[in-house]
Amino acid sequence: MPKEIPADSVGIVAPQVAQFDEPLTLRSGRVIESYQLCYETYGTLNEDRSNAILVCHALSGHHHAAGYHSMDDKKPGWFDSAIGPGKPMDTNKYFVVALNNLGGCHGSTGPTSIDPATGEPYGPNFPIMAVRDWVTSQARLADRLGIDCWYAVVGGSLGGMQALRWSIDYPERLKKCAVIAAAPKLTAQNIAFNEVARQSITSDTEFHEGYYYKHDTIPRRGLALARMLGHITYLSEDSMRDKFGRDLKTGKLSFNYDIDFEVESYLRYQGERFSDAFDANTYLLMTKSLDYFDPAADFDHDLAKCLSKSQCKFLVVSFSTDWRFAPERSKEIVDALVRAQKPVSYLEVDAPQGHDAFLFPIPEYFNFLSNFLTPAGVANA
Repeated sequence: MPKEIPADSVGIVAPQVAQFDEPLTLRSGRVIESYQLCYETYGTLNEDRSNAILVCHALSGHHHAAGYHSMDDKKPGWFDSAIGPGKPMDTNKYFVVALNNLGGCHGSTGPTSIDPATGEPYGPNFPIMAVRDWVTSQARLADRLGIDCWYAVVGGSLGGMQALRWSIDYPERLKKCAVIAAAPKLTAQNIAFNEVARQSITSDTEFHEGYYYKHDTIPRRGLALARMLGHITYLSEDSMRDKFGRDLKTGKLSFNYDIDFEVESYLRYQGERFSDAFDANTYLLMTKSLDYFDPAADFDHDLAKCLSKSQCKFLVVSFSTDWRFAPERSKEIVDALVRAQKPVSYLEVDAPQGHDAFLFPIPEYFNFLSNFLTPAGVANA
């Protein structure tokens, strides 16, 4: 709980819900007849609506990107380090929008929502979303908010893939695109990690083929294991060594299969906490969306050709110890943009935090992002 709201915070914020009754046809061919998107906004939209920034979330993210919902909150939103007065996404200058994607479990329509056709939760019947489906729904939200063109679209990890997709599908609707700790598509190794995570969930005896709501239970163990696996891949070896080393939980070995090391305790805690806060069907859906992302596939697998119609300026950022989305993957995007003759700035940050580094206020990274977003003729709110 914050004793007081920090001066550089957006303060107490409240989520909003937008209802859409226009059917949405998905990449899979399935149709969602109606849906809602949960979102938050920070700052003020200026008179000519030219200062809006869209923030896209990663796999387990949501609409609560900055500020606090109440004085009882223990932590602010997930990207609070970057959003607020004087921060890279300065809310004295910009109007920032963050939403929970379709298929999520934090207020937007997803597997936990009631299917109007059955009167029961969608569960495993909720369609798998493609990144392009999210971008289409985000464009509809922009229409609802009266935003014809984003000043910038910013995202890290899976959020960076959404930002990249925006530049492909709606080239005239964004001026700047920040792709952070992302990749043009997953490697076989990354798909393998996601499959092990899904198998952890679906093999849980409480999964019930995705209909666990009917059984008044959740596949807690499987979801915790999936999160533990994911968390390992988000951290670097250096960060795990510095944080835990081989420190023992009780100071001595137990010679049984309970917790011996601090790192084991940490992973179990993260897994258990996540299983209480996140929906298993949503986790399955989000990892599949990651696997399917490959925009160049529609352009003869030529990423430069794929990006040829983009009209925005690009920023691509990678982190030295990120082995989930290594700098080499970001450089593939940069090389394609150069071949497509698009304006791009690239920064590889020397940071020990691994993939999670994009969430940290690393000075070099934040200064670079701030400079990239510096308005040129954009009026303050």
